[in-house]
Order: sequence, then structure tokens, then C-alpha cells
Amino acid sequence: MKAWRVNEWCEPDGLEYTEIPVPEPKAGEIRISNKSAALNFYDILMIQGKYQVKPPRPFTPGSEVSGIVDAVGEGVDNFKVGDRVQAMATGGTFCEYSIAPATKSFKIPDEMSYEEAAAMIVIYQTSYFGLTHRTTIRPGEWMLVHAAAGGVGLSAMQIGKSLGARIIATAGNQDKLNFCLSQGAEFVINYNDETWVEQVKKATGGRGADIIYDPVGGEIFDLSTKCIAPEGRLLVIGFAGGTIPSIAANRILLKNMSVIGVYWGGYLELHPEYMHEAQNALFQMYADGRIKPHVSESYSLHNAPDALKALASRKTYAKVVLVI
Repeated sequence: MKAWRVNEWCEPDGLEYTEIPVPEPKAGEIRISNKSAALNFYDILMIQGKYQVKPPRPFTPGSEVSGIVDAVGEGVDNFKVGDRVQAMATGGTFCEYSIAPATKSFKIPDEMSYEEAAAMIVIYQTSYFGLTHRTTIRPGEWMLVHAAAGGVGLSAMQIGKSLGARIIATAGNQDKLNFCLSQGAEFVINYNDETWVEQVKKATGGRGADIIYDPVGGEIFDLSTKCIAPEGRLLVIGFAGGTIPSIAANRILLKNMSVIGVYWGGYLELHPEYMHEAQNALFQMYADGRIKPHVSESYSLHNAPDALKALASRKTYAKVVLVI
């Protein structure tokens, strides 16, 4: 089968497009004939050798996939050949066939496209976990979502709004801000504007945001502590900005604020059963029209490096996927 491989830590143009054997599912696994694979920022860090998890090389990038079950391993009785599925794959997804544990695979609704299904796994599960398990939303609370036009931010906006939050969205240009408005944000703010902290305070009547959803880190995190409401919750989702921030404990004390880590992968290691609870809830939200994955750009498998470069440029919004 055709697959992209990381032989040495590299930039997207350093990936090799080659032929490798079609993998066989082991006990408890399914093989998927891939139809779409979603890209995440951590895929870029992974191929560069900068992610906290460093697979042995060579390897195929990617983890989120959708497609058709092509084969099932021993002991798998909840999937059959021909089922339409989405999954968290092992061994990569930038390829024609992927292997996934049956426990991390889900049958998708008939009305859901393969592109939507691939785009709905990690980011929506992370946001659901963060906003229902790591904290909860009281109807009418203000939620500030950073980098809200990206896939992570969009999932947080949609889920937060469906749970009763009022959304303030930040993004880096007017097109992305307009997109956030179209997705239900009440206020939008360009985070390149030096007055964005004051704008958050103004939008919330001087109180500040009750919940701040931060996948960026760095200076964005630091400044967020200046516009969080008393008893506010600052959710640490990731560090897409490249800098891991720190915070003085007295600031947490004086504002009675909570800084909350949201590490979905780590939680699943301890509680794998929660993945199905989260995904079933998300499927219901999708059926009710409360959430809808948005794919802004799609690329062929052959053009995967271009897709990664587009994502790295930060000019894309929502999700970028491969069509296979």
C-alpha cells in the first residue's frame, strides 16, 4: 500500500512516499480501508521529533481516520467487514490502510461524511472531556476560546455554546473572526491587538471570563490570567504557540482561580471506557444539530506534505483532512 514515512526527524517536505506491506489486524483490532484522515498540529511536531511522544522510526504519521472495515481480528464481535467507522489508529493514517483497536473505533451515522467523521475524534472528545468532566458550564457563563477558528477552538465553541456558555472568540485575522461569528461567537477579538485583555473585560461587563479555553500557551496564557473572572477556570489544552508558560501561585490565590489541565490521552490510559461515553454523547449532539465538524481544506493522500505545510502556516481554519 502507499504510505508516507518518517525515516528521520524532518519537515513535511522530508517525508517519503513509498510502498509498505498492508498490515494485518491482531486480536482485538480492525483493519480500515481509509477514506479520510484528519491532520492535527501535533502531527507536525511528531515528524519534527518535538512532540512529547517520539515513535521509533520509520513510522507513518497520523492518528485520526475514517473509512470502511476491511478485516477484523480475533475476538472482535462488534464490527464486521463493510462497516463505516471512525477510529484512533495505531501505526499511522497517512496511508491506504490503517489498524485500530476495536475499543477505539466507532460506527458512524449514515448521514455523517467520512471527512466529518475523521475531523470529529480527538478535538471534539478533548473539548467534551474538558467542558463536562474537568469543569462544568453554568448557563450564561462567559467562555473565552483562544484560536477559536482552529479545529480545537471550533469544537470548544460548539460544545460550550450547546451547554449554555456565551462565547468570546479570539483569532488572528478578520476572516477567521468572521468565521467565529458564523459559528455562534457573541464577541470576537483579534489576539494580535494589544488591547484584547481590556476588550474581554468590556465584553463581560468588567467581570472577566468565567472559563478560558487555551490551546495556545505562552503569552496568551499569561495575559489570560489578567481577564479571568473571580473563581474562573483556566483550561490548559496545549501549547500550539510553542512556549510552555508558568504562573505565580499568588495570582491563583488572589483571584480564587483554578488552572486545570486537560490531557485527554493521559486520561484515556487510566479510563479507556470514557472514550465511548464521550463519543456517544458527541454523536447525539451531532444528531441534534448542536455540533458539526467543519472541514476547510482537503488534500489527496499524495499531497499530504502540502496539507501539513498549510496547517503549519496557521492560515487554515477548522480542520484540514486528507481524502484517500
